[in-house]
Amino acid sequence: MTSRITKIVAGATLLVAGAATLAGCSGNSDNGGDDKGKTITVWSEENQPDRVNTTKAIIDGFTTKTGIKVKLVPVDENQLPQLVASAAISGKLPDVMGAIPLSLVRQLDSQKLLHPDAAANVVKALGEKTFVESALALDKDGDRQLAVPDSAYAQILVYRKDLFEKAGLKPPTTYADLEKAAKTLTSGSDYGITLATDPADVFTSQTFESLALGNDCQLVDKSGKVGLDSSACKTTWDLYGSLAQKYSPQGAQTVDTTRATYFAGQAAMVDWSTYLLDELGGLRNDALPTCAECASDPTWLAKNSGIVTSIQGPDGTKGATYGEATSWLVTKKANASASEKFIEYMLSDGYLKWLGMAPEGKFPLRTGTSANPTEYSDGWKNLETGVDTKKKLSDIYDAATIDALLKVPTEIDRWAIPQGQGALLGPVNTQLPISKAVASLGSGTSANEAAQAANAAVEQLQAKLKK
Repeated sequence: MTSRITKIVAGATLLVAGAATLAGCSGNSDNGGDDKGKTITVWSEENQPDRVNTTKAIIDGFTTKTGIKVKLVPVDENQLPQLVASAAISGKLPDVMGAIPLSLVRQLDSQKLLHPDAAANVVKALGEKTFVESALALDKDGDRQLAVPDSAYAQILVYRKDLFEKAGLKPPTTYADLEKAAKTLTSGSDYGITLATDPADVFTSQTFESLALGNDCQLVDKSGKVGLDSSACKTTWDLYGSLAQKYSPQGAQTVDTTRATYFAGQAAMVDWSTYLLDELGGLRNDALPTCAECASDPTWLAKNSGIVTSIQGPDGTKGATYGEATSWLVTKKANASASEKFIEYMLSDGYLKWLGMAPEGKFPLRTGTSANPTEYSDGWKNLETGVDTKKKLSDIYDAATIDALLKVPTEIDRWAIPQGQGALLGPVNTQLPISKAVASLGSGTSANEAAQAANAAVEQLQAKLKK
């Protein structure tokens, strides 16, 4: 898998036939209680072979402890909406879904396919205070707990510390410092930044949102009105257009090309997800840094890179961190009692093994237990990352970088969800109006025209949701 940055599920219209009586909820017990010997079906978006094997090993421990059997079904993120639609019609929805992004949680809720009471039961059993408060809020709709927070990754700006220091530049934590650095460090075949402009990839939209949030540019306002042509958003469009047209490689820049350009030492900055960190550290043979200095030391680029987790614009009161939180959810026809026990196990006994699949992209949203509030956040620090080579992130990156990463779970922000418009995220991620508008910036479209085009397209998507 290239990167979890693209694991935002493409939305689709889910057809649901009729309503169903919700399965009853019951108390939990370590030995499985009345659920012993029963089987639940779990769909997981962690579908790479090594991650499937890890999940199966965790499941074996759960079955040994509770007597509840689990049928694991790995699913591809791009196929999941269609699979859900088919399963909903045939009455064969799984009991549990795992590694589900926020946009799909909202979409499934809008189709009345979730079991909020079961999610609330899990949170209560594990202890509400053991979760990151903001993560619980992202999985809520009013008083309803739609799903249970699991883990998160963030969009970060990675920059060349050595080049910044040589040029006397500040770390790019503001719009002004970012644009100044991009301009200063663009020379000949070297670029100040490599920035996504692919119209067909949600990665482009995510990159834009990561910058927009820091300037308080919101997809919708509190009344639900689309605001991509607001004054704050136009400032972001201006910045993105300037960076893409003047200081970034031309042509459609993708999730792969942006990484490759930075890894080759041809760009001083790249906006990517935290899934970059193991690759940047030389731990994946299929995505190694290729800069001249990296030939003798695969960790050279990592040692000379810094990260910024939030960038503040002139209209923003503070920087904001874009990230994707993934969740566990129970479907409305599930064996709720057995499903609750399973999710509780995955967020306790099996949690560190689950996070250990990819620590660079799985920051714990349950930080510990009531008895040990930092058990899982502390345990995360000791997890090894990488594919072909395994190392702890702290063996590669300096203390300042690790400290910044550990703050990510508490700082994640997203469009639309705080305004109660989370259902809009699915269609936006599917139709990609923002990615398309951003792509037009790279070919010379003005920031004002791009803003108006994106705003009109999102308004049309919103109108369809209301029908």
